Amino acid sequence: MTRLLYSFLMWLAQPLLRRKLARRGEQEPGYLEAIEERFGHYGQAASAVDGNTVWLHAVSLGETRAAGPLVAALRRRLPGMRLLLTHGTATGRMEGRKLLQPGDLQCWQPWDTSGATARFVEHFRPRIGILMETEIWPNLAAACAQAGVALVLANARLSEQSLRWSQRLAWLARPAYRSLKAVWAQTQDDATRLAAMGAPVQGVLGNLKFDATPDAAQLALGRSWHARLERPVVMFASSRDGEEAALLRALAAPEMAQAANAVQWLLVPRHPQRFDEVAALMAQQGFAVSRRSLWSEGPPSFTADKPTLLLGDTLGEMALYYALADVALLGGSFEPLGGQNLIEAAACACPVVMGPHTFNFAEAAQLALAAGAAQRVDNLQEAVLAASALTQDAQRLPAARLAADAFAQAHQGALERTLDGILSSLRNP
Repeated sequence: MTRLLYSFLMWLAQPLLRRKLARRGEQEPGYLEAIEERFGHYGQAASAVDGNTVWLHAVSLGETRAAGPLVAALRRRLPGMRLLLTHGTATGRMEGRKLLQPGDLQCWQPWDTSGATARFVEHFRPRIGILMETEIWPNLAAACAQAGVALVLANARLSEQSLRWSQRLAWLARPAYRSLKAVWAQTQDDATRLAAMGAPVQGVLGNLKFDATPDAAQLALGRSWHARLERPVVMFASSRDGEEAALLRALAAPEMAQAANAVQWLLVPRHPQRFDEVAALMAQQGFAVSRRSLWSEGPPSFTADKPTLLLGDTLGEMALYYALADVALLGGSFEPLGGQNLIEAAACACPVVMGPHTFNFAEAAQLALAAGAAQRVDNLQEAVLAASALTQDAQRLPAARLAADAFAQAHQGALERTLDGILSSLRNP
């Protein structure tokens, strides 16, 4: 099987993609924006071929946030740079707008057909392409190679599970990895796995997420709200489908009543299209719901006869939520989903209780455990008990918060190392 067959299958799948976007757009209207960009058709004017366009691809919300400090650093070192920012998700595109300046460009990542990728490269003609973390697409890589566009992979990671999948499709994946000009891995394990796929790994530079700075205004607001609450707050951060239901069952269990009622629970779902679904789930389980989108001066005082849960149903306010919380449960780690970004919690001095599944942040999770910034449990019932116990411990909680802050600061520095690598790639095309 060759890339030609892959290209044909991706071409055949285009109607399926359009239907998927239409369904997603019913809940997240952002997916209905500029759909033709995904197929390599652009309403905006082509960029001038002046060698100043730097293309950065951040597929989703997490990658876009991690890219923020890198974009700012590139602007400092490359005066006159025009940023071309691409995404795959509506939340990533929305977050990416914060990074744009006059003259910059933003569009969807092209669907990986040979035609769409070729039109993308010809239209924008970037000086370099910087892919964040994992986004390697065979036809996009081939189109860049054919057009002479240097393509690099920054903040790169490859889990053991993803490696096995890539090895099964080695006939397709290896040429894509080999076509890259440079790869800078987050960890040595990532570097080893990437090299096994033929990627030109040039260094292990750490994780850019450590260099992201939480919003100071959000931190101050969250802490001021926290000071007015009567009970400590435990946040379920970036929870995923199935995890909220499991938490609600744990909270409702009679044997968990003392631990569950000792704190105020805050749930922040990972995906915004699920906010209403999670609110309905809370109500079905007999809880009253207080939604962040309806707060004017912070969480209200609760007088309801039944327990009240807080629902973080806004985007772009994770720093506020972490500042409001004493402890966070790590979403995506209680189902085999790999876990979400625990570094963001640590940067806000919020210790983490995580489940068994953290393969997306394997080294960061181990380092956080060793630093005392996190603890691991087997399931959500244990997480409720552990988090509640930590909030009630007048010695352990402050120590854990200090450990989280120290852990986040100790691992900074990937930004400057990555920037040096990118500039070196530009000087040596």
